[in-house]
Amino acid sequence: MVLLVCGFQGEAQYLHGHTGVLTIEVEDTINEGVNMVYPCNEIQKVAWEVLKNFDHALVLRKDDPLLPVILDVYEKQGIKNGHPQNKMKGEAFKTELATAYPEARLVVTKETMTVEGMIKIVYDLLKDKLNIAKITFTSGVNAGSAEFSTKHNIECCPLCGVALNNEEGVCPKCGYRK
Repeated sequence: MVLLVCGFQGEAQYLHGHTGVLTIEVEDTINEGVNMVYPCNEIQKVAWEVLKNFDHALVLRKDDPLLPVILDVYEKQGIKNGHPQNKMKGEAFKTELATAYPEARLVVTKETMTVEGMIKIVYDLLKDKLNIAKITFTSGVNAGSAEFSTKHNIECCPLCGVALNNEEGVCPKCGYRK
């Protein structure tokens, strides 16, 4: 494993793991202005802003014995605080379940990363941004789903359907003002 980290330049320096497919289902009343609950491409944008931290990232449990070793290698190679070729950076986050270090392409989790653990983390990160009714995550032969009660309190733009994201009620996509 250390040979992989030490032997490649640029993006390949970062350890890569499993891939998966994440499906997020949202529920709410139909927005008459756009004739849908929430535009699908906007759901993807909202989710990707947070979830891109998992793209080509090393995901380790906080008590994993490899974590200090990996951080030491990153430090010695000068990539702990990022590499110029690391362009896929989301905003850092710290929740009870996970902490993202986008510069180092590292996510440290509280629990062992299973499909169920990923669902918990995704819901925790997005529950205030989307009315999530169900999340399904598959990785290899593993799959899991969880259903959630929706809040129905995310106010959306009547023109384009995107969530109004601030106290002033301004749409980040079209500029509509409440």
